[in-house]
Amino acid sequence: MPDGERIARVAVSEEAAALLRDLTEKHGPLMFHQSGGCCDGSSPMCYPTGMFLTGPGDVRLGAIDVGLDEPIEVFMSASQFEYWKHTHLTIDVVVGRGVGFSVEGPTGRRFLIRSRLFSDDELARLEDVTSG
Repeated sequence: MPDGERIARVAVSEEAAALLRDLTEKHGPLMFHQSGGCCDGSSPMCYPTGMFLTGPGDVRLGAIDVGLDEPIEVFMSASQFEYWKHTHLTIDVVVGRGVGFSVEGPTGRRFLIRSRLFSDDELARLEDVTSG
């Protein structure tokens, strides 16, 4: 990786990307909001764009490229981001029942987050986050 190259905060597994392509065909453009707990646990929730409104209390972590015309934006609450800001997130999918209103629910699969801490080098080159 060349020096100075920015590091993404979020990625997607190929299996999740394939499901997202299928879901986009059915629901149109999608977005993610990493839930902070309560009723839906702490799951990445996938919604048709515009069905979940973000605001100043959310941060945009970045966007994932799943091979569609537009990347899928990923958001998280600002308060949760304070705990996770040193962590790289990968959206993955497993067999199981989805939660809440996330669009993958009826498929028999559910999205989940796999995480790892950034290295010191990566921390120095992270992409900036923006308010939702």
